[in-house]
Amino acid sequence: MLNIKTIDDATINQRVYQLNLGPQHPSTHGVMHLLLTLDGEVVVKIEPIIGYSHRGHEKMAENRIYEQYLPNPARMDYLSGMIFNHGYCMAVEKLCGIEVPRRAEYIRVITSELNRIASHFIGTMDYAMGLGAITPFLWGWDDRENILDLLEMISGSRLTYSYGRFGGVRNDITKEFYDGTRKFIERLRSRFWDYENLINQNVIFIKRSKDVGVITKEDALLYGVTGPTLRGSGVKYDVRKHEPYSVYPEFKFEIPTRKEGDCLARYQVRMAELEQSLNIIEQALDHLPPGPVRAKVPRFVTPPEGDCYVTFESARGAAGFYIVSDGTRVPYRIKVRAPSFSNLFVLTKICPGHFLADIVAIFGSIDVTVPEIDR
Repeated sequence: MLNIKTIDDATINQRVYQLNLGPQHPSTHGVMHLLLTLDGEVVVKIEPIIGYSHRGHEKMAENRIYEQYLPNPARMDYLSGMIFNHGYCMAVEKLCGIEVPRRAEYIRVITSELNRIASHFIGTMDYAMGLGAITPFLWGWDDRENILDLLEMISGSRLTYSYGRFGGVRNDITKEFYDGTRKFIERLRSRFWDYENLINQNVIFIKRSKDVGVITKEDALLYGVTGPTLRGSGVKYDVRKHEPYSVYPEFKFEIPTRKEGDCLARYQVRMAELEQSLNIIEQALDHLPPGPVRAKVPRFVTPPEGDCYVTFESARGAAGFYIVSDGTRVPYRIKVRAPSFSNLFVLTKICPGHFLADIVAIFGSIDVTVPEIDR
């Protein structure tokens, strides 16, 4: 990174110019607009401009009953749809005092971790493709398709899942799903070495990732960064460990971290988390308890007056649902804490001084989903 001072708006002249990256650009991973102020090829200022795909999910909650809102969370972070669906169900269950059967909790964890792996494959392999490595993207897409086949067996969906229900899940897993998940775990572990050779040994990938887009531990905490992006800066924080929910305390898994804080560190954390998710899924399958997959709850829930907040670990970091109930079947207010929002705006701190080509690498390494920001 070059040692260059940030230039104020008032000093923009003929030498310093502005360039629009997006809102429609393959490297912005969606409808994202990055307004860059450049001095030649060097970035002196970056301004993320959001709102192009805003759909008002939080406002929609105010005119839908709790059950009708079930499909919405998966449309916010479409790559972590199963996890967001899980989080919303937990929030309503906490508000209503609903106890979820253990088998249902185990199934929720299994499906959420499969969804996390699928999301990380998009995040890491799309990042590699942004740097010119197309082959790893195709390999990652192949492994992700195996996960989508499994989740489709039990939910009927391949992307925006609505599998969770208040008090459990829609239906039990099948033997085909159980056996297929076991087979997938074995397959993916056998392919980690291939990813190592394809990406980690690629000198171009290393040169474009190492020491690029460094987020210090202090800046990460200051901007509210979470998830793999935070753990890539050396902060060992994961909601599943530090604010445990569901049955995650029953499983043994590590929190991968790197201290460098650069693009390479963030990529390495996500790849390391693939193995940890496999470990969680394997333990859940080994100890899957018998019993019902849904508690006996009314067809339409009516939470008492009050409010609650539930946080959970999505593929991009700490997410949360804040629900205010006025005692009717329609929420008075729902507010979502989306990790991509805070993760995105750390770009304003770390990008100045980098070359224009580095912005593609830095933005890709953050792994944001635009609909989650523009919810």
